Amino acid sequence: METTLQGLSGAEVAQRLTDGHTNDVPDPTSRTIGQIIKANIFTPFNLLLGILLVVILSVGEYRDGLFGFVLVANAAIGIIQEIRSKRSLDALAVLNAPHSTVRRDGTDTTIASKDVVLDDIIILTLGDQIVVDGEILESTNLEIDESLLTGEADPVEKSTSDKVMSGSFVVAGSGVMKATAVGANSYAFQLSSEARRFSLVKSELRTGINRIITIVGWMMIPIAILLITSQLATHDGFVAAVQGSVAGLVAMVPEGLVLLTSIAFAVGATRLASKKVLTQELAAIEGLARVDTICLDKTGTLTEGSLSLSTVEHVGSADASSSDAVSVLAAIGASDDHPNPSLAAVVAEYPTGPGWTRTDSIAFSSARKWSAAQFADHGSWYLGAPDILLDKAAAGASLDATQNRLQHYASRGQRVLLLASSPSGLHGETLPSELLPVALVVLDEQLREAAPKTISYFGEQGVAVKVISGDSPITVGAVATRCGVPGADDPIDARTLPEDQEALADILDTHSVFGRVTPQQKRAMVHALQSRGHTVAMTGDGVNDTLALKDADVGVAMGSGSAAARAVARFVLLANDFAVFPSVVSEGRRVIANVERVANLFLTKTFYAVVLALAVGIGRIPFPFLPRHFTIISSLSIGIPGFFLALSQNNRRAVSGFLRRVLRFAIPAGVIASVATLIAYIIERSTDIPLDQARTVAVITLTTIALWVLAILCRPMSWWKYLLVIGMAVCFVGVLVIPGLRDYFDLPLPDARDIASAVGIGVIASAILEAGWRLTDWSVPQQLSNDDNVETSA
Repeated sequence: METTLQGLSGAEVAQRLTDGHTNDVPDPTSRTIGQIIKANIFTPFNLLLGILLVVILSVGEYRDGLFGFVLVANAAIGIIQEIRSKRSLDALAVLNAPHSTVRRDGTDTTIASKDVVLDDIIILTLGDQIVVDGEILESTNLEIDESLLTGEADPVEKSTSDKVMSGSFVVAGSGVMKATAVGANSYAFQLSSEARRFSLVKSELRTGINRIITIVGWMMIPIAILLITSQLATHDGFVAAVQGSVAGLVAMVPEGLVLLTSIAFAVGATRLASKKVLTQELAAIEGLARVDTICLDKTGTLTEGSLSLSTVEHVGSADASSSDAVSVLAAIGASDDHPNPSLAAVVAEYPTGPGWTRTDSIAFSSARKWSAAQFADHGSWYLGAPDILLDKAAAGASLDATQNRLQHYASRGQRVLLLASSPSGLHGETLPSELLPVALVVLDEQLREAAPKTISYFGEQGVAVKVISGDSPITVGAVATRCGVPGADDPIDARTLPEDQEALADILDTHSVFGRVTPQQKRAMVHALQSRGHTVAMTGDGVNDTLALKDADVGVAMGSGSAAARAVARFVLLANDFAVFPSVVSEGRRVIANVERVANLFLTKTFYAVVLALAVGIGRIPFPFLPRHFTIISSLSIGIPGFFLALSQNNRRAVSGFLRRVLRFAIPAGVIASVATLIAYIIERSTDIPLDQARTVAVITLTTIALWVLAILCRPMSWWKYLLVIGMAVCFVGVLVIPGLRDYFDLPLPDARDIASAVGIGVIASAILEAGWRLTDWSVPQQLSNDDNVETSA
């Protein structure tokens, strides 16, 4: 055994590296560059537009192939932006990558977990993530959380020769294991090989867009047949028929919608990365936008997370123990090679133990909330939560005085542990029937400077805050009060909470601060809130937060937290800066609200193109536009402004019903635009003016309406949005008045009366659109927040 625990030699490690027996397997936080290029180029719409481009070029109408440049530009912009985002995320992922302590040549060394090789000896401590499959060689009260693998929340005790699987975590005790399966051969890799880190979480936004694409794709088949046959029957020449058919089909494709959605997500992740926030799944940004309740752990979130020993106050009778409390604490600290944060604060104050020999111990567990140790000739001792240990206090143990002092410290927001002796020794994982309180161990926590401001931000944004902690309810309430959490003056002891989900949800609706919460209760609270329709974010840094982080809609871990917490969280605050949290929420809101705004632009175009194609096909008249006309209309009213709108500030909290809201606006807006355009076009055709001039009238009418749709979707307006809309209008006028551009886009001007008629019909249609937006239930953009142009830290 001694030889085995020396670990591998340098030569043995080198041989395993040569043989490929390493834990270095692909596990990207984003797609590879090849996947990004493929995803942006090989899409159904790009294929359709590419075919139409070949068709229009084959008949020699090169100017009508201008949409091909837009196609290439869209793909290039998408590729460049995603690659930039990938590089930012990958750089942060290196900082967040798990590490393991291995024993090689008899020396313990911390290495990146991907550098672990087969047969490595791995040292396990509290909070460690198990990154390979293995066999336990040594166990000291070792307990493993396998919930991510099995779904079982209860920790599993592990003894010598027991098997452990990658993807589990150490929640109590310590141990030593030998790696028996690494890399692609490990259980966790095989379990998740179909759902790596880039896999999308459930996304209403992406689901809605995919449904739109599917519907439009199927609609285009019969409409394309109708349009092509009508244009062949209407036009004298084949080239003219091809031009009209291609124009109608190109206009129906919402080609930039998927692009701008991807860019919005990628830019959101890049912006968060600049604030040292690692986004482990891009689509999780959508969850941020929907959060209406946030559950905060006290330690490490509202407080700095580091503890310092304030005082050790003796309680009880003088003869409660023959040993000095400080000596006991020093002995407990010296005997634990891997102390938790509370015990680490004791060790920092008393680094030298009295040299006692430990004969037995029980490791600290977040579920039990206490640890114990037994020393030869110096008795048995328990250290943990006072309100739990005092339940076993012996009669006449000065309970009233102890409770008063405990209340005193807890009301000041200090963490308090109780040191108690056990005359009957240790009793496994159950407390003895009698304990003698010896001392209160008082620890100080530093409140994060930004915590009160952050809590205030959530209140302003309508996000409910719940503080859930394993500490004493009085202590948690005191800290929450200092942070300004509403309802902090009425903390709840979680030991009194019901197990029934409905009853628990009722209490969560009326209370905000909870103490003595177990890991299982944290998860139950998340489930109870979700059962009431809330979108829940959970923050945490300890292994006791892992269950809740995993099941919350959005899990956020601190970078300094345990490997377990970081592994299951959707976002990791690598700088441990709670002040950045408003930026995280604001970024999610910005992305989703703007994607919805841009979707309205693109789908309005799709629906007016569909109606135009149907009307033209049934009426068997020449199509009112050439492909190049839609290029200028789409670029000025959708494409160019869409990029600005997709990346602008927007603090509206997302709500369910994305697809319903978008269709409720885009369909009537598209119908109004198409009907008005057809009226203007048919009126001009009835006067026998040339077809190209009638098409100019149609372009002017449709552009007028499209720019008004843009103005509606820009609201609430700000100075740059006014410039955007006005700038697009000026550009369109420039196309009409500059001879070179007018000739290129084939827009010969009719007389002033016809121009006035086109603008007038466009204005009337815009007025109808405005009235509908203001007065009817399809006024979707009205839901955009008035905080749209408020600058945030995002």
